[in-house]
Amino acid sequence: MKNIVRLAVWGLASAPLLFSSCEKEGDDNELEGPVPQSSFTFQVNQTEFPTVVAFTSTSQDGFLYQWSFGDNAIASGNTVQHTYPRAGAYQVELVTAGRGGTGISAKQAVTVPDACSSAAFSKLVDCVGSGTRVWAFANTPGAIVRESATGTVLSTSTTLPACQLDDQFSFSNGFTLNYESGGETYQNGACSTSRNNSGAFSFRPNSSGNPQLVLKGKGAFIGLPDSVVNKTYDILEATDTRLRLRGTNPDGTRTTVTLAIYDATAPIKLLLTGGSSRTWKLDNATDAPITVGTEANPLEYFAGVMPGQLPACQSDDEYTFSTANVFTYNALAETFSANGYSCQAPQSGTSPMVFGPAAGAGLAQFTLSRAGAFIAATDASPTERVYRILSIDNQKMTLRAGSGQNGGTVFTVKMVVK
Repeated sequence: MKNIVRLAVWGLASAPLLFSSCEKEGDDNELEGPVPQSSFTFQVNQTEFPTVVAFTSTSQDGFLYQWSFGDNAIASGNTVQHTYPRAGAYQVELVTAGRGGTGISAKQAVTVPDACSSAAFSKLVDCVGSGTRVWAFANTPGAIVRESATGTVLSTSTTLPACQLDDQFSFSNGFTLNYESGGETYQNGACSTSRNNSGAFSFRPNSSGNPQLVLKGKGAFIGLPDSVVNKTYDILEATDTRLRLRGTNPDGTRTTVTLAIYDATAPIKLLLTGGSSRTWKLDNATDAPITVGTEANPLEYFAGVMPGQLPACQSDDEYTFSTANVFTYNALAETFSANGYSCQAPQSGTSPMVFGPAAGAGLAQFTLSRAGAFIAATDASPTERVYRILSIDNQKMTLRAGSGQNGGTVFTVKMVVK
């Protein structure tokens, strides 16, 4: 039986190539043989996300197969697999070509489950929010625990180095993982070259045990760059604020890492406190260590003094900040007071502080809770007691006392690590 092939029915740019081998010499696009009966079966992998569906043609009288997966993707072959990164119902169709022309299957609905139905995955990537969640090492003892294969603790961390605490691990509901080191990656016992990495991961709900993450691609890791067998991590805990993962090492030991929601101000607090506590002094060796003005003009009321010109009872003051959110002021012998602008009785003391993002210009800010607490000048932000960190590194810091709202007075203070 002869049939005229209508390429428009095929509907694909590659159709002329598919049919060229079927043409009879001397006949204009005429073919011989039965018209293919196009049909297929499929199997959805329910054990891992993103979902992979295996398709098998059950067509008759065909030898070329073109699949349309319902998500604008196509493929060819008798048996194929297709990955669906998103949940939904997809209408799949198979076009089969043979000596007698083409056959088009009935469309079948392929239902892809939603990974967000798993509580662990939902918390991992923030399904109910942005769909991406950024994690970092928890800045608490026990953030890294190494144990034997039977669970005996071999070692546990206390304070992590700065180059670990600023690491960021971003997980998305598109099954991507991005690692940003913040400058250096801790490896082989020291801060070293950055190992920034982007890749993909799969998620296994694993109904009979812990859910799992499996990393794809070369160089990918979570927490520690150590080699983890099969790049597979058990999810021991996943909440809106805490993520605990465990991987098996090549020597059979296991490492558990505890992550917390990444806080962009965390590296700033780390520099402020040195990871536990750090003491600062006014930088009397620089020009204008204290200026007074407004946000628009920080030198408007007082442009500062020359290097070395601060009063001795002011330049020797010590200001200590701790990771426990405690601020300590040590006047040593005397405090330089704005009440009379003279050296007076010491006003040493402690105060709780609230640390967080800056409201206005600044990298972060802290507010001293105790009435009368101050830094550098007793009349700096006396009612607000808010101090914005404009710049900071391991040696120097610039603070701005006062919010500067509504043209209010601000004090800009230059400090140096003791």
